[in-house]
Amino acid sequence: MSVLTPQSSSHFDVIIIGGGSLGQATAWQLGKRKVRTLVLEQFTFLNQLGSSGGVSRQFRIPYPEEYMVKLVKQSVPLWEELQALTPVPLQDKVGTLWFGDPTVHSTEGNIGEAEKALENQGVPFTTLDAGEIEKQYHFRNLPETYTGLFQPDGASINLRATLETLLQWNTLSSFVTLLDNAPVTTIVDNKTHFEVTTPQGNFTADKLVLTPGPFANSVFNLLNFQINATYWNMASAYFKVTQPGIQYPTWFVFQNPVDDHGSVNGNQFYGFPEVSWNYPGYVRVASDFVMADLSSPEQRTFVPNPKELGYTAQWVADHMTGLEPVPSFTSTCLVSLSTIKNKELLLGFAPEYVPNHHRITFCTTGWVGKFVPLMGRILSDLTVDGHTPYDISHFGARPNFFSAFTAAK
Repeated sequence: MSVLTPQSSSHFDVIIIGGGSLGQATAWQLGKRKVRTLVLEQFTFLNQLGSSGGVSRQFRIPYPEEYMVKLVKQSVPLWEELQALTPVPLQDKVGTLWFGDPTVHSTEGNIGEAEKALENQGVPFTTLDAGEIEKQYHFRNLPETYTGLFQPDGASINLRATLETLLQWNTLSSFVTLLDNAPVTTIVDNKTHFEVTTPQGNFTADKLVLTPGPFANSVFNLLNFQINATYWNMASAYFKVTQPGIQYPTWFVFQNPVDDHGSVNGNQFYGFPEVSWNYPGYVRVASDFVMADLSSPEQRTFVPNPKELGYTAQWVADHMTGLEPVPSFTSTCLVSLSTIKNKELLLGFAPEYVPNHHRITFCTTGWVGKFVPLMGRILSDLTVDGHTPYDISHFGARPNFFSAFTAAK
């Protein structure tokens, strides 16, 4: 890692604002291309305060959109390249199980549409009925109408090890400088370069990459635009394994919302297998809904919503075997989602009304854990070349993704 000293040059080819998984992956790719890069992180590296919180993510190929299936497939070689940098396994391959009511559509998609997308992309999978799901994957008391698909390439991602691998590579790179506890307070466009101010000093760069996770608008607002987003304090619970030898895949269940005393509440859950790097002897299950959105990231809390935990624990008690149904540990993760229906991921250049927008690239919102090394490659391509060979046409800047922001005088 380059170390900043009073004699160091403060000018870089690229400044990355946001040092989480996407920022580190982009620095990795830029460093390989010998691009002088500064990564600014408002907290400490490896912090648990943003969307990189927690230690596991799902790697799965099923998507209802064929272009998303293709994108996941294209991420595999980059995961393999990253894996080659560390002896620590970055993925535990256990397969992906999607099951539930085949008529339900959610932000995850739909089972039938996913099957079509997988078929069109030549991805192998197995279709299942409720009885087969119960027999093969340890669930129970499922409605007879439930169906499912199992895709064997799914895995649990060791997110902590992924971040540590990227951070270690960037620390050793002579082209990457890392600076944490450096929140950006101003960005000035000087036409030929950007001047970025932090409490630890002023820095300039020809181009910017913005990867501040759920804190995106605090950075975007400095350039007079903002995304239209909502924020979730995602809750997870860890349930003790009582029958050693039971191994769950990564999974997601599609179900209609439930009517609870006149109010309609979420009813979709997802889970992980037992893994050695995250509470061994326990299985993580989470709700894919929140009882109340947050209006800003500052409202996040490390204490999960008790009603969300209650629904999750009840579902575990009713439908999973080999687990103690009372949570032993809990966690939260701060997530930002685009308000555009089923278009959570926003990726590309800043909107055209921002001066020199073609020199500002960004990635924010949505579920991108499975794409971390690929997003780093795409952001690197856009920054250096102005284009990428990967199809990102579904994620680019459109007028209804953004709104102008004018700071109070």
